[in-house]
Amino acid sequence: MRGHEEVWIKLDFRYYDLAGETASQRIDTLFPEWGTGNEVVAVFSPHDDDAILGVGHLIQAVSTAGGVPYVFIYCKGDAGYSTAKEKDKIVKMRLEESKSAYQVLGVDESHIIRFNYPDFSVRQHMGRVRTSGDDGTFSQTIRALRKIRVTRLVLPNTYREHADHEAVGDIGLFDGPQVGDKILADWGEPSPISTFLQYTVWANFGPEDALISGRNLQIRANRALTAPAEAEEVVATALDEFNSQRQIIHDLLDARKARRYGTRYLELYKAIDPRPRLEFRPYIELLASIDRVVV
Repeated sequence: MRGHEEVWIKLDFRYYDLAGETASQRIDTLFPEWGTGNEVVAVFSPHDDDAILGVGHLIQAVSTAGGVPYVFIYCKGDAGYSTAKEKDKIVKMRLEESKSAYQVLGVDESHIIRFNYPDFSVRQHMGRVRTSGDDGTFSQTIRALRKIRVTRLVLPNTYREHADHEAVGDIGLFDGPQVGDKILADWGEPSPISTFLQYTVWANFGPEDALISGRNLQIRANRALTAPAEAEEVVATALDEFNSQRQIIHDLLDARKARRYGTRYLELYKAIDPRPRLEFRPYIELLASIDRVVV
């Protein structure tokens, strides 16, 4: 609802680099070298409500900071019915509910991109060409991201959360970098993505980054955002539009109480490098050390 626009434009967001233990009121903490006016942030949402549950505050923060949020919804919601009588109409119900929900968050309807894959089935549609000969997720993802000239990508957790979440997260990690590569020239002009940020809906992040960095393994996220209560009210209003999902997401909604930090609310993310470069210098130094001993 555009009536919320005046609310979230004024909201006070605070950003944290958990690895560096610093805080700021600038979104650059999450998206380095943020440039107001030309930033396009695509949020990959396995199911229509996941982006709201996981990054409802961040979506508002992006708009507040002058960026343009897009939401890519991969699944059509055909398994999300709680009663048998809803089975044949659940997809249409969720389509209308999600339109209303993202409007509450300030996301333009034209900025909601849908791929309509069956629930619990994204992984079998991955790749450029499927075994059936049909186009896979790669084609739709690359074309859509190039078309909107994406600059930042926010993708779901790939660690033990949900089959569709892990698949869509992998699409972001492996297809995302290809958006800026000079390949498939007829699919649109390459558009390099500057930042890859993972979010979680309910599961913990994987321990790899914390292990490598030597952090406490209970601190697996490396970035965070806190938002005022008004931002959480906007998220709650958006989620309230999903009438068909009340029984399914009831526990997730109740769990949001754990996000409270004083009068504010917390979202966690993990900044990730999808293409970590192999650094030869440590190996060269080790070889030199070995050779000195051997000689």
